[in-house]
Amino acid sequence: MKIHEIRISGYTGGTEAIARLLCPVEEHDGPCEVPWSLAAYDGDVVLGICADQRKAEEIADRVRVFGPVELSEGDPSCYEGLVEQYRIEKSASR
Repeated sequence: MKIHEIRISGYTGGTEAIARLLCPVEEHDGPCEVPWSLAAYDGDVVLGICADQRKAEEIADRVRVFGPVELSEGDPSCYEGLVEQYRIEKSASR
């Protein structure tokens, strides 16, 4: 598992629709399929996920409906909350 960053260029519709694509049931029991974080930044939406490469590519394809995407490796120091979320969810699933 590693941190991936998916940048959706020029999307101005807010982050709620993207969040619902990633997590259709906001108040669900248990962890999400993939730990994620989402932020609007410099006219783009930046999605951080903790996943393997295959799953990261799958999610990038799913959010492509919102605009052009760029998938890259994320810097874990920029996603400390996401890393902690992954640790908590992984230990809870044991």
